[in-house]
Amino acid sequence: MMWAAVSALMLAAAPVPAAAAPAPVLSADATAEEMVAVCRAMIPRDVELEGRIVLRSRKGIVQAEYGYRLTRAAGETHLTVADRDGAPVAFEKEGRLLGTDVTWSDLTLDYLWWDSFAFDREREAESVHGQMCSVVTMTRGARTVRVWIDRRTGALMQAEEMSDGRPVRRLWGTRIKKFGERWVPNVLEVETLGSGHRTKITVEKLT
Repeated sequence: MMWAAVSALMLAAAPVPAAAAPAPVLSADATAEEMVAVCRAMIPRDVELEGRIVLRSRKGIVQAEYGYRLTRAAGETHLTVADRDGAPVAFEKEGRLLGTDVTWSDLTLDYLWWDSFAFDREREAESVHGQMCSVVTMTRGARTVRVWIDRRTGALMQAEEMSDGRPVRRLWGTRIKKFGERWVPNVLEVETLGSGHRTKITVEKLT
């Protein structure tokens, strides 16, 4: 679903006073299998999201804007996209969505369920938004995605799509908001590195 990063990034990004900090859900020597399992478990099975997908230049000039509605139920994800006037827009699941930086994998996080993954030993420990993370490389066929998982909570903090050993796209959360009783990242950024543009995903409604 799009956005367990929604619920996962929430756990890592929401400020928690030190005195009230919850006990870690992962041991200090957690394996890659244990970390990925906890990260997967944070993704809600049933959820509905509505918001905007906005492509803009580095200077902030809007180049394209769409509304979206994403639902996940019984493990299946469905996405509808509309233009600014609310008219449905057809799109392909392969490649970048309607010329934005966003892909289907960004919305579904399908790479978290790939069977082949391991710690990236060259980048074993790195901090993202002040959270110490382990870096896990996930592969399927010719595709590789590198993910940063919070060592304390198992939350997904950042992801990069790789090509020939180099990152080509990056995904991360930038802002959180409370929907009902749940804090979630309501602004996420996806950047095609070196392209001169990036795409903002906003969550305006969550049920």
